[in-house]
Amino acid sequence: MDVFICEDDLQQKKRITQYIENYIMMENLDMKVAISTDDPDEIINYLEENRVNGLYFLDVDLQHEKTGIVLGAEIRKHDSRGSIVFVTSHSELTYLTFLYKVEAMDYIIKDDFTDLQQRVIACIETANERHLATSTESSQRFQIKSGDKVISEEYKEILFFETSSKLHKIIMHTDSRQVEFYGKLKEVESLDDRFYRCHNSFVVNKDNIQSIDKKSREITMVNGESCFASSRYMKGLNKELG
Repeated sequence: MDVFICEDDLQQKKRITQYIENYIMMENLDMKVAISTDDPDEIINYLEENRVNGLYFLDVDLQHEKTGIVLGAEIRKHDSRGSIVFVTSHSELTYLTFLYKVEAMDYIIKDDFTDLQQRVIACIETANERHLATSTESSQRFQIKSGDKVISEEYKEILFFETSSKLHKIIMHTDSRQVEFYGKLKEVESLDDRFYRCHNSFVVNKDNIQSIDKKSREITMVNGESCFASSRYMKGLNKELG
């Protein structure tokens, strides 16, 4: 899960970012701070280019033409399931979130630093629990344990799996990351119809294939990454793709 901070007070931004990064590291969560900024447009630009289910900590008064609440309303257009938390000194303005239909997870008053840290951590825990619960309920997500982390990824985001050079491990490739875990290709190929065994070392997501060079048997994925098909599996792959 990506975490975003938008705060115009540099010391406050640094403090909140540090709380979040330290907690993610201590708990070894499958989360990262994607953007920490004082510019709301930086977050919107990121959301326009990336598909995200995020956690957002937004200052209400940003000293910008966009308030944090307007930013929250724009975030909703791109990330309808995201968790939005307003961090504010102006509790009297929170009613505006109803006018803009932002549906915030929490409102944190930032005057008390001790309470601020505890509330930020509580929001991280809640967002992470909801994210994992959604993953468990949905049959369209791939969930594995890698080290001490629970990794959850939507099937549609997976490009391909490949065998690792490390014994009994395979690597999951997505557009944003690679995750190595203990497993077998024959186990992942049976998870969903979109996964196809194209090589002894690869299982490809057919929905994310951009092109296939039939001469070299190189499969190019939608993000430009590539894997390979063997002659043994090539005919079946062509048949699957119609």
